[in-house]
Amino acid sequence: MSPAQLRCANGQFYATIVWSSPNFDYMKVNGARYDLISAPGSNSTFEIPVAAFDTPLSVVADTIAMSEPHEVEYTLTFDSASLAKQ
Repeated sequence: MSPAQLRCANGQFYATIVWSSPNFDYMKVNGARYDLISAPGSNSTFEIPVAAFDTPLSVVADTIAMSEPHEVEYTLTFDSASLAKQ
């Protein structure tokens, strides 16, 4: 998931997270659910809020790759030193 594309709207940053698998169907950040923004069959893509840089962010991603769906916990950190304007 590195690098992630960021956008800012009304002072809130959002990251576009692209998994290397099409088998995720939603993510949760701070208890809020975020659904797919990608087309079926392509790598699972989500847009999630980023509250802070340089701070670990716990997220949950639900995978449907196993015999039944499983929520898996991940920790993402958005490194401010790596920000580059495009």
